Amino acid sequence: MKKEKTKEIVKKKEDAKLGRRKFLKKAAVVGGAASVATLGFPMVSRAKTTVLKMQGSWGAKDIFNDYATDYVKRVNEMAGGRLKIQYLVSGAVVKAFRVQDAVHKGVLDAGHSVSVYWYGKSKVASLFGTGPVFGQNANQGLAWIYYGGGLELYNELLENLGLNIVGFFCMPMPTQPLGWFKKPIKSASDLKGLKYRTVGLAADLMQEMGTKVTQLPGGEIVPALERGVIEAFEFNNPTSDKSFGAQDVSKVYMLGSYHQAAEFFEIMINKDKFNALEKEHKAILRYAAEAASSDNYWRGQDQYSRDLQWLKEKAKVKVYRTPQSVMKAQLDAWDKILPGLEQDPFFAKVVKSLKVFSHRVAYYELMNACDYKLAYDHYFPGELGF
Repeated sequence: MKKEKTKEIVKKKEDAKLGRRKFLKKAAVVGGAASVATLGFPMVSRAKTTVLKMQGSWGAKDIFNDYATDYVKRVNEMAGGRLKIQYLVSGAVVKAFRVQDAVHKGVLDAGHSVSVYWYGKSKVASLFGTGPVFGQNANQGLAWIYYGGGLELYNELLENLGLNIVGFFCMPMPTQPLGWFKKPIKSASDLKGLKYRTVGLAADLMQEMGTKVTQLPGGEIVPALERGVIEAFEFNNPTSDKSFGAQDVSKVYMLGSYHQAAEFFEIMINKDKFNALEKEHKAILRYAAEAASSDNYWRGQDQYSRDLQWLKEKAKVKVYRTPQSVMKAQLDAWDKILPGLEQDPFFAKVVKSLKVFSHRVAYYELMNACDYKLAYDHYFPGELGF
């Protein structure tokens, strides 16, 4: 009896030991898993945020500055705190025409500008938004960039020039007005001898038409007009022109021109910075440009039209449609300057690509589109005046 009791006590002790072993083993597994979880999740929350310093070529009051911040907002929100762009206005680090240099050198990580602002390095740069129009509009120009080989040619240009940059394009800009004058432009001869502000290949074009061109960034235009350095100018759109105070120094506004009829923004990122980013962050930078492109255009349609009415009704600006004869003279001038520019084989290569794409795409658009002017005249007869 005593033996059996002893055996029972021994068995209970062994069972207790076994139970403790099972418990500790299980606890170790659970504890290990918990440790992995504990180590895993905080790694995400503690991950370092990549911050890119971007400067635009635009003053704080210009709608172009708003377009730039619209792009930045999309990047910052989509990146969920892991990638952030810190945006600065023109002049914060460098002047408007020096943004590309600063991005190339790494003084800035990114820039929001237009390729025409660095056409001094190569006139080919102006073809990415401010070249001749072969029937294409700016939206079709962006189609060429992303689907017609334009982006590949742009990258080839960057490589040829040794520029340490990755670039994207956005915002199909409406046709840029011929600009602001002291009196209406009734014929091409009225342009001869005028001291006129424009930039890029438009400078070559307007010089061919007899103007004396000065190339200036937006913020310097009205002061130059007030000092008599220029007598007439173009910039881009009614909203930007209003923000410069153009209506305070001129009362004649000519709409319609072939000097810059298909432009878009250039978003530049330092190539070393871009290559160091995670794959998903590279994608966000590109796709945010596409998203901002649509939003910029929609916003521009609303705001430009509002401000044009304000210029007419409140500022008493006389708004005229540029005569067809002047625009025909611009096309003739393009025909005169292009052969000389095409002596550069790469310039000729880019022009050919754009022209071939525009020929096909514009044919479809023009053959298929309804006559919007006919509809406007039907419902608002007599308003356009041409």
